[in-house]
Amino acid sequence: MTEPSAPSITGYHAHIYFDAGTLARAQALCEEAARRFALAMGRVHQRPVGPHPDWSCQLAFDAPLFGEVIPWLALHRAGLVVFVHPLTGDDLRDHRDHAIWMGAVRPLKLSIFSGEPEAAYEQ
Repeated sequence: MTEPSAPSITGYHAHIYFDAGTLARAQALCEEAARRFALAMGRVHQRPVGPHPDWSCQLAFDAPLFGEVIPWLALHRAGLVVFVHPLTGDDLRDHRDHAIWMGAVRPLKLSIFSGEPEAAYEQ
């Protein structure tokens, strides 16, 4: 029996989680990452957005940069939680099955990917 082929990864999102007390640290980390690497820094959200349970800022980058960006984040995250997922075209699996966490694993609101109303946060 042959295994199904793995999905193609076109890029990654790294979500930096923070709160009011770590906002400045998170913003500085994201801005420094944007200066160092060819990536796109998203807005600094001071509220939960999408499936994310905490305030966050997204760093989006192409797959070939993974080996540079992820080790740098691991060494410079300064205690912040970082959630990383690939971009394969399957949002649910990317966030649930292919997730990489630095720091505490946080519950995500995964049901937003299935269209269920009033979704609770899930592990």
